[in-house]
Amino acid sequence: MNITVLGAGAWGTAIAINLALRHSVVLWGRKNSVIVDAGNTRQNRVGLPGFVLPDPLQLTADFEKAVAHASGEDGLAIIATSVAGLREVAGNLRNSGIANLIWLCKGFEENTGLMPSQVVSEVTANRLNTGVLSGPSFAQEVAAGLPCALTIASKSSALRQRVTNAINGGNMRIYSSDDVTGVEVGGAVKNILAIATGMSDGLALGMNARAALITRGLAEITRLGVALGGRLETFMGLTGMGDLILTCTGDLSRNRRVGLGLAKGKSLEAVIAELGHVAEGVRCAQTVRLLSARVGVEMPIANAVAGILFDKVSIKSTVSQLLSRHVRDETDVLYRRNH
Repeated sequence: MNITVLGAGAWGTAIAINLALRHSVVLWGRKNSVIVDAGNTRQNRVGLPGFVLPDPLQLTADFEKAVAHASGEDGLAIIATSVAGLREVAGNLRNSGIANLIWLCKGFEENTGLMPSQVVSEVTANRLNTGVLSGPSFAQEVAAGLPCALTIASKSSALRQRVTNAINGGNMRIYSSDDVTGVEVGGAVKNILAIATGMSDGLALGMNARAALITRGLAEITRLGVALGGRLETFMGLTGMGDLILTCTGDLSRNRRVGLGLAKGKSLEAVIAELGHVAEGVRCAQTVRLLSARVGVEMPIANAVAGILFDKVSIKSTVSQLLSRHVRDETDVLYRRNH
């Protein structure tokens, strides 16, 4: 299959490395200097240093050339930008000849609060077969060929089958779902909970506290996801519980590292500068706080993270506030909305 990966960051490079062993793959990057260097050195020293790019993997900074490679009914385009870059790239595909499109980004669009699927639908006028590929996946491990399981979510059964046939194999296992909303909410909100878990671990609050945060965080993700139209069972799967566990506990998680840095007393600006990237959970926290209020869903942990990030609330006082909340029945609170 002809596959084009649009976005030469860590995740885009990793999936391109993996797929180039089985398909004809083009990796497009916006910065010509990065692409030229990657072609000369056969590694993406900016996006994903330390991993060899397979000889068959083609590199280009020419957007039209990259798109032409995956055009037609038998091709597949994969957007691997951040959510912030999704609207522009997807919009450029509307009349491009691309028939099948999936994206890897997780989060909500910052100014609109839209999910990636809503952004893509808006800018492409539903002219393409579209879906999201998501799940617990660190780019470094995917590039190294370590085992990984992901979910392709799409309303198109034909696209789900096409993506499964193309990507499933070797150490990559692909499951499918038609619950696009549930998959996207899980992938977005787990980043906020990873920041919370990083703060907890950074303060040495213990493994009991970590387990409580992950579990109650899953309840918050589920409440919001169901309110937005997702299905309950989706949040028990790879893109809900699975991605949440990985991002909250794995040391490769940028969002977890944000929390660890904040717990050490560093400013958010200093933490982001050290990372070299804006962790999606930071962008997402404010949006989710506004969104949860709009749909009437109670999300105390996610909202507490937003308070720490944007309202300068102290982490220790936030911990005390969360622990002092009134006691409730656990099964009831899973579905509780604000009153």
